[in-house]
Amino acid sequence: MKITDIRTTLLSVPFTDPPQTGFLTLDNIDLLIVEIETENGLTGIGYLHPLAGGMRTIEMCIHEMLKPVLLGEDASDPAALWQKLWMSTFIQGRMGITVMAMSALDIALWDLVGIAREEPLWKVWGGEGRPLPIYGSGCYRGLGHDGMIEKAERYVARGFSAIKMQVAHMFTPDEDAANVRDMRQALGDNIEIMVDVNQGWNADNAIANGKLLEQYRLAWIEEPVLADDIDSYLAIAGTLETPVVGGENHFLSYDMRRLIEAGTIPILQPDIMRGGYTGLRTLATDAHAAGISIAPHLFPELSSHLVASIPNPSWLESMGWHDHLWIEPLTIENGYITPPERPGHGMHFRSELFSEFPYRR
Repeated sequence: MKITDIRTTLLSVPFTDPPQTGFLTLDNIDLLIVEIETENGLTGIGYLHPLAGGMRTIEMCIHEMLKPVLLGEDASDPAALWQKLWMSTFIQGRMGITVMAMSALDIALWDLVGIAREEPLWKVWGGEGRPLPIYGSGCYRGLGHDGMIEKAERYVARGFSAIKMQVAHMFTPDEDAANVRDMRQALGDNIEIMVDVNQGWNADNAIANGKLLEQYRLAWIEEPVLADDIDSYLAIAGTLETPVVGGENHFLSYDMRRLIEAGTIPILQPDIMRGGYTGLRTLATDAHAAGISIAPHLFPELSSHLVASIPNPSWLESMGWHDHLWIEPLTIENGYITPPERPGHGMHFRSELFSEFPYRR
């Protein structure tokens, strides 16, 4: 399965419901789509939605640094190709834009493997195509007190058993406590509530605010402090009764080593844009050995294959951001999502996106 060509496309597709995070303005879904073609006529698709720009830089990284390494290689062993890319970019890479570019290629390579075997990736990896629990996310702080609760109630009406709301940034600790209190009262005791801080506190705030919120029986507190502040992460996790989780802004297992080794972070939330399938599968193995579960950040259409094939799965996350991009979007029924049966990752972009939504920056 010799690689003969690698093509990229940049798109800016409007959100159907733009996120109101309170600190990051997002009007469009900026996509970098990668197509890897082989000599036997097969094509694998990967993509990135990095959220915060850098699209042309990542695209240039693919063409200047990574494409020359992959052309002519056998696409049938993505893990070996990941290692080859890793070593070829070791001086400039190991995190950031380089790993994001590698991730898009890795997703496309694994898609090729599944297509060649005529199997979905969860099956390639020995998993089961069973329904997987998924929580309703996007109860944005920018919606305000009433808007967050109304969105959560819509999720519950659709059968979701868990939702995630946001705190900090726009709100004082007292306002956060009131929002969480009223969310719990509105949803009752049988719905799991996750709280996302989006790195909005320091260690002292996180401990004080976390203790204030413990009475509302939260499923977890997510990213309480800056992702790089591992000492504070561990201090907070060692103090609060509520589980402390994170990982979406980290790159690969080595970047999360201290979180894994500490034994106080019960769930990690890796982002497939920061490791691809190969990186996340390695992380899942390392986490499992430490008794840690995996709840991937966003992108359930891709991550469902991973969660269906690892021994330590937790939740998938639904934002609904990308549903309008796909020919066949995944459906959620009563808070569960089933990974595709189609070969590879099984997701195909609507063809009209390529002509209607050129990149806008």
